[in-house]
Amino acid sequence: MLFLKNSIIKLNGKIVSNIHYINKFMEENLKEQQNNKEETGILKGIGIFIWEITKIVIISLAIIIPVRYFLIQPFFVRGASMEPNFYDGEYLIVDEFSYHFNEPRRGDVVIFKYPKDPSQYYIKRIIGLPGETVKIKDGQIIIYNSQNPQGMILNEKTYEPQKTFADLSITLKEDEYFVLGDNRSASSDSRRWGPLPEDHIIGRAWIRAWPFGRMDILKTPEYL
Repeated sequence: MLFLKNSIIKLNGKIVSNIHYINKFMEENLKEQQNNKEETGILKGIGIFIWEITKIVIISLAIIIPVRYFLIQPFFVRGASMEPNFYDGEYLIVDEFSYHFNEPRRGDVVIFKYPKDPSQYYIKRIIGLPGETVKIKDGQIIIYNSQNPQGMILNEKTYEPQKTFADLSITLKEDEYFVLGDNRSASSDSRRWGPLPEDHIIGRAWIRAWPFGRMDILKTPEYL
């Protein structure tokens, strides 16, 4: 057995106890271990940070993508066809979810694919429902259906300051809607290109998000 405690060595002409080198070696070894631990801790911390960021991104995408593509989506109003209720440049949030469970209602403002060119998106108001006959004459809209076989003059005073000028009568199929722009004198709508097929409807205008001064939740009018 070798006892270093009392042994001595001669270094550069000096006699030095071996215990001095042992202590120095142990101190250096301890410092090295501490440095390694610090480096490992830093790397571990970076790894944890990256993983947490990755989790946040994954969770955010898991929430945002279904919401964006299946529940709601943004829509910018283009043109003057819906004035004075919707102006060019206004930012709307479109509810794509409700129509999976409920049919569109008369008065709903809907965003849809333009039947003549599905790459374009239009915004109009639903006036006639499937199966109804819509007649426009002398500036008035008359709706014929099972509840009103003699016809009902549509009262649009809550949102429509203009009269509707046209001379037409059209009976809608079970999957068709009659839509008009609120700015009747400057709107390309069902008076011009016919009924709107139900499968072209994207959703209803739900929230006006911009400008802030006009921000509100959009409601469907009640017809008296």
